[in-house]
Amino acid sequence: MAWHTRVSGPVSVRGYVREGFEAVGDAFVENLVRRNELGAACCVYRDGEPVVDLWGGVRDASTGAPWARDTMVLVFSTTKGLAAMTLALAHSRGWLDFDERVSAYWPEFAQRGKEGITVRQLLAHQAGLFALDRPIGRGTVRDPDRLAAVLAAQAPAWEPGSRQAYHALTLGFYQSELLRRVDPARRTLGRFFHDEIATPLGLDFYLRLPATVPNVRLARIQRPNPLKVMRSVSPALLLGALNPRSSLFRSVVGGPGPWLPMHRERVYARDLEVPSALGVGTARAIAQAYGEFATGGRRLGLGPDTLAELAAPAVPPRNGTLDAYLDGEVPHSLGYMKSSAAWPFGGPDAYGTAGIGGSLGFADPRAGIGYAYVTNRMGAALTSDPRERALRAAVPGLHAPALTV
Repeated sequence: MAWHTRVSGPVSVRGYVREGFEAVGDAFVENLVRRNELGAACCVYRDGEPVVDLWGGVRDASTGAPWARDTMVLVFSTTKGLAAMTLALAHSRGWLDFDERVSAYWPEFAQRGKEGITVRQLLAHQAGLFALDRPIGRGTVRDPDRLAAVLAAQAPAWEPGSRQAYHALTLGFYQSELLRRVDPARRTLGRFFHDEIATPLGLDFYLRLPATVPNVRLARIQRPNPLKVMRSVSPALLLGALNPRSSLFRSVVGGPGPWLPMHRERVYARDLEVPSALGVGTARAIAQAYGEFATGGRRLGLGPDTLAELAAPAVPPRNGTLDAYLDGEVPHSLGYMKSSAAWPFGGPDAYGTAGIGGSLGFADPRAGIGYAYVTNRMGAALTSDPRERALRAAVPGLHAPALTV
């Protein structure tokens, strides 16, 4: 069935919901009416077919331009899940063993206590490499060889495998260099994603936004009220954001360099590959990619052993999964968050990543579902945004927590 509902003034919801999924459309409209949504899109693939594909609201609050079918938006750390797909594909091709040492593929990595770090530990945020002691600029980010030298020289903050701290920005850099070392063509992660995943599936998603994408296709990000953010996080997390020695401050607030586009007029960085944070695309693309992973990955040539690894429970560090950055029990595995009691976003096999502000993408192999939600009005909640949770709770056959508004 087609879905087109006038909400208020020029704001409308358009798209498609299959019979049985009408509640997702109702929740999407309700987000715009009751939950302070500005512009957003939600897409669900089940058994390889789209069953929900909705978009609506305002793409740019300064002009009132509506969110269109092809509107793309920055999804921050939801990017990590798309980036991790490249290493899963490398594993299926026999290029990469998750339990091998990183230094077996990248000899220069074996410096300053990193020689024993495994690929699995690195991808699970257990390597203690969440920050860089030496700031890097755009020039270094754009030069893979220079960046690799900085990454290889970094010492871990603790004994690898003993603790966990979210590698908010650095993880993608390490993933990209690891992929360059095992890919016979020596492609960066963004180029490999474009060639081997986005192009075969026809995805509107970029890990390196090209200059050819016009501004009219990009939703303008509206940042949350800082006071609301302060009220929504724990005191420990707030103190961490203010403490220059904390993992949170060092990995994000202090950051590896001044190149992240944090000003509202410079939200989109062109031709800059930051595989942990600067992915830009549609909910449709994210859901389709996860839907492919959730249903066997035949179009990409994914092997059953790789998919079983992704669906398996996370291997926790010795001291547990209490995250030194996220201030909670958040298990990670092979570049993904895993569904957990603290943040249930699917069944026990589910895996995905969320982005600050509310976006989320994941695969639930048991349900055969690929799911994505994106927005341009960043929410204040660090985890499980109520707008996204309302949509997820409305998807039949998908485990989601009860909604309280």
